Amino acid sequence: MSEKYRFFKGGLFFVTMTVVGWVDVFSRRRYADEIIKNLNYCIDHKGLQVYEFVIMTNHIHMICAAEDGDVSKVIKDFKSFTAKEIIRLIQENKRESRREWLLYMFRYFAKGTSPKCEFQFWQHRNHPVSLESNHFIRQKSNYILYNPVKAGIVAEPHHYIYSSANPDTKLKLS
Repeated sequence: MSEKYRFFKGGLFFVTMTVVGWVDVFSRRRYADEIIKNLNYCIDHKGLQVYEFVIMTNHIHMICAAEDGDVSKVIKDFKSFTAKEIIRLIQENKRESRREWLLYMFRYFAKGTSPKCEFQFWQHRNHPVSLESNHFIRQKSNYILYNPVKAGIVAEPHHYIYSSANPDTKLKLS
């Protein structure tokens, strides 16, 4: 694997976390709010520093670092916990019209991964890109901020509730 897509201690990274099969889970506010809640936990208790973010319907982009320099460990813990929590929320949500289909998809993607793993929620790779210049940081920041605009969800970046562009975001930005 290329060095371009690896975490290293002390870096600032553009990270993408994608739901398996590009399943549109975060189109439901309940699940996107769970992501915000857990990112805030990682900020408060694990030293995650988030500078820019966007939660799209099936993936998350962030520019982030970690106080102790180990972003990889924080992201691993975040993905592990949120996968279990969102699966649990789906299972318990009697009003989720896609419940059976979602659980089927997450079981399907878990096949062949581990005998202990019933569901797989996140794709394994995060594609961390090291941000080593101001130009590259601005480029990735604009990509994050305009992702919902390019997707046709909103007309202006600050209108999207699950983005650092929104002044009312519930995420504790660095």
